[in-house]
Amino acid sequence: MDVRRPSAKSDINITPLIDIVLVLLIVFIVMVPGLSKALQVAVPRIADGTKDKPVEPPVVVTLDGEGRLFLQREEVTLASLRERLVPVVMLQPLGLRKVFLKVDGELAHERAVQVLDQIRVASDQARRETRARPGFQEEDGGPVKVALTRLKAT
Repeated sequence: MDVRRPSAKSDINITPLIDIVLVLLIVFIVMVPGLSKALQVAVPRIADGTKDKPVEPPVVVTLDGEGRLFLQREEVTLASLRERLVPVVMLQPLGLRKVFLKVDGELAHERAVQVLDQIRVASDQARRETRARPGFQEEDGGPVKVALTRLKAT
């Protein structure tokens, strides 16, 4: 017959756990005062009565699945896009000029490339006209940024 002896219960040794917790506590106590002094920033105050300038809506050129072209929801032709786009782009603040091109996913890429070319030409023309203005600063007249997105299927 197999008789087992009652053995003493073994306790878990928690000394290493306490050592690690105390070391982490000391590290946090040492680090926290340094974190609060790391960066002191003087926040500028805005005088009462000043308002932000109204932001112009983004320029959106849309090319739908039927090949129709829209500038700000108004139908235009590819030939007239450049002439219509330059004044709209020039209304945007310098350095923040962007044109969003929405293209239907089913449309041939050739048509989208033609529209991108017209946007690039309009961007160059708007930049030249901006540089011709009196008081122009060179760093103000960056290129127009174009963001290309796909139209969602409805």
